[in-house]
Amino acid sequence: MSHLRGIIPTLLLAWLLVAVMACQGRGGDAVAEVHHLPDTLNVGTLYSPTGFFILKGDTMGYDYDRICDFARSHGIALRFKVARSMDDMLKMLNKKQVDMLACEIPVTAEYKSRVLHCGAINETYQVLVQHSGQGMIYDVTQLIGREVYVEKGSKYESRLRNLDNEVGGGIIIHAVEGEQALPTELIQRVSRHEIDFTIVDSDIAQMNLAYYDSINIGLRVGFVQRSSWAVAKRDQWLADSIDLWAASVNAQEYSKQVLKHYFEINRGPKPDSIKVDTPLVTPAGAISPFDQVFKKYAQEIGWDWRLLAAIAYSESGFNPNATSWMGARGLMQVMPKTARSFGVKEEDLGNPEVSIRLASKILKELDGIMRSRTSAGDRIKYVLASYNAGSGHVTDAIALARKHELNPRVWDENVEQAMLWKMDPEYYNDSVCSNGYCRGTEPVEYVVKVLTRYDYYKKNFKK
Repeated sequence: MSHLRGIIPTLLLAWLLVAVMACQGRGGDAVAEVHHLPDTLNVGTLYSPTGFFILKGDTMGYDYDRICDFARSHGIALRFKVARSMDDMLKMLNKKQVDMLACEIPVTAEYKSRVLHCGAINETYQVLVQHSGQGMIYDVTQLIGREVYVEKGSKYESRLRNLDNEVGGGIIIHAVEGEQALPTELIQRVSRHEIDFTIVDSDIAQMNLAYYDSINIGLRVGFVQRSSWAVAKRDQWLADSIDLWAASVNAQEYSKQVLKHYFEINRGPKPDSIKVDTPLVTPAGAISPFDQVFKKYAQEIGWDWRLLAAIAYSESGFNPNATSWMGARGLMQVMPKTARSFGVKEEDLGNPEVSIRLASKILKELDGIMRSRTSAGDRIKYVLASYNAGSGHVTDAIALARKHELNPRVWDENVEQAMLWKMDPEYYNDSVCSNGYCRGTEPVEYVVKVLTRYDYYKKNFKK
């Protein structure tokens, strides 16, 4: 059970049932009534970094939010079925296991022969990822004599080799393999100045721009690729209904909001750069203004209060008014849905004591979940990773580690490695995984960040 008590998918044959309810929350006004719509629409999709994913127990994503808006507009419920591959998803559609596909299906001759495309058309293209500022290039001919890293055998390698021919040769192409070849990893390497260039799709580049403001993604190197949702060719009426909704002013405005949310909002500043509306006063010799509260609730769960303080600093920089891009709030950055599951109102998350008390309960629950899965010495690392990403992703990583003959009870270089694999479709679509894609670098780095600060607090502040 996920400690955040969000939507937890259950493996069933080749797909996962992840939600059996109407989506709730914001949405557009109702559009023209379509009488053929069922009370519950079965929706096929794929896990992905942008369209459909689970984070801290909440289901999120660009396609997920938009199909929820469609459901709200028509007063219907949704049941999601997550396939392991595009081919499996198309089979589900043909077998009438799902009514529609709410993920990006390429608008190509091949797919046009198999489905009816519908809804908004999204356009992506391949871009060059490079360092921003001095030394940037503005034309593909400037790649001659330069080194570009791409995943071996990928569409990016194919495009780069074609581009090399187009400019007359001379681009130094590094086709790499393994986890270091993932687009997110290559983008991170560019941001760290380990490599100069890579090529990825514009949507992936835009999402990562929210994490790394030191990169530039402005140079196109490929042609426009069009995609949209789809239904079976027999269901023109459903395609018409989706098209009608997508053309409405409310749906278009909502889609703009969702686009901005997932592709433009910064994914969270470093704690040192977080600004507090009202300056906080930290007493002399204290870690924060909240030390006594940390001590109170740490004692209740048998933790060192300095570890709670290290988590709070890593989460919010001790800002009780902090709100993350995904909606987590307060000093300890708790998701509103999680708060409600513990009987806490969202508006109370800005109260530091409420936030610390709630986080302590969550950490205690996580500790219980991980107790039988880990060694005593490593359990804190599993708990911290779960607090950051959700326990479902950590249990997936444990399963992957076990399958690939790593030690599932050891974090460093074992489950830690498996967490990184959860950025790779080959691994997050594995049958042992129930929670799909996870940006694995985040929980891995979070564990290091919190424990490093905790070590600092232990050396400089009394228990």
